[in-house]
Amino acid sequence: MLPVLPRLAHAATILAVRTWPADEYTRVTLEMDSELKAEHFTLENPDRLVVDIEGLSMNGKLNDLVSKIRPNDPYIASVRVGQNRPDVIRMVLDLKQPIAPQVFTLKPIGEYKYRLVLDLYPQVAQDPLLAIANSFQDEDPLADVLESLAQNAPDTAPIPSVDGQKLPTNPPVARRPAPPEPPAAATPDSSPRPVLVALDPGHGGEDPGAIGPRGTREKDIVLAIARRLKKLIDAQPNMRAYLTRDNDFFVPLHVRVQKARRVKADLFVSIHADAWIKPSARGSSVYALSQNGATSTTARWLAQKENNADLVGGVNLGSHNKQVAKVLLELSTTAQINDSMKVGGNVLSEIGKINRLHKKRVERAGFAVLKAPDIPSILVETAFISNPEEERLLRSSAHQDRIARAMLTGISGYFASGPGLARRA
Repeated sequence: MLPVLPRLAHAATILAVRTWPADEYTRVTLEMDSELKAEHFTLENPDRLVVDIEGLSMNGKLNDLVSKIRPNDPYIASVRVGQNRPDVIRMVLDLKQPIAPQVFTLKPIGEYKYRLVLDLYPQVAQDPLLAIANSFQDEDPLADVLESLAQNAPDTAPIPSVDGQKLPTNPPVARRPAPPEPPAAATPDSSPRPVLVALDPGHGGEDPGAIGPRGTREKDIVLAIARRLKKLIDAQPNMRAYLTRDNDFFVPLHVRVQKARRVKADLFVSIHADAWIKPSARGSSVYALSQNGATSTTARWLAQKENNADLVGGVNLGSHNKQVAKVLLELSTTAQINDSMKVGGNVLSEIGKINRLHKKRVERAGFAVLKAPDIPSILVETAFISNPEEERLLRSSAHQDRIARAMLTGISGYFASGPGLARRA
């Protein structure tokens, strides 16, 4: 017993286990009071992921993980946990399909202690073009447009880039049935390509965003607003919307930008709910990118806070080409920023009709999520979730609908005025 007791005395404690299943990938997080070493490997026939964690002993929290696996998880069928050898826990994840896993640790930040993260990606990455096509009926004319984009899309890095994962160059796209052969004298189809708006609900998964006095989580509110706005946009005759996340999972900042570029979006709108240390702060704001410093101390502080989302949400920095991401985020153009200011002004004006404005002009700062070089991009802070009254409004379905309708009016006005469409041409 003597050689074993010291190790047990210093064994790490599991503080929490969490799972975040989604179509794009499933994340499993073990939060601990100290950093641990983990090794992993995969097995086939049947597919399994095996993770050995050193410095850990069995406890009730680990057993909780078994019950947290949901029947509709796209990747995990079940989990088995046991003491493989002294001071080493083995987790075996029985899989529903082959995966390209990432296993990494995160340092403490915010409310979180040390985290061991298991990200289970499909071996063939999902393509955003296919996600858009599958969201519409076969007879929708957008199918032809998407097929054309898919056939001509350049070979890009997987979204997100994961070792062992690949993205199909020409993904299949749902199409309407082929029409009858036209007469020989038929004129070519002159219908314009639908305007495509990428909607980016901030935060998600491990990153809850700001939390209101009543416990309202920013990530839930902005996803609800984005879903409402998507329905409104999709109902327009020549507009379509795409969500960078359509459920409660985390998307790294550079991946949000990559997704918008992959679908050739004409506009990128990141949706958030502000917070401040004093509950009296209130009002809506709209932000665009600045390459030459922030326009105010508040804008600079907010950009830094939002850019820290990757640290809170948890990104494996070794899993993608950091140089490629760095170049992408330094290519933003003056034309993109000018267009962003125009659409931002439209949206701010419309939101000002339903809510008090915190800033009466479009502010600018170095938001990483706004740095697509060829897509006008804005970040909308819908209200202060830290303000009790505005938190109450944000929780209201009716007010969420008013916000979405105001944003739609501002977006539609921007494209109707011509600059966005001229840039596309």
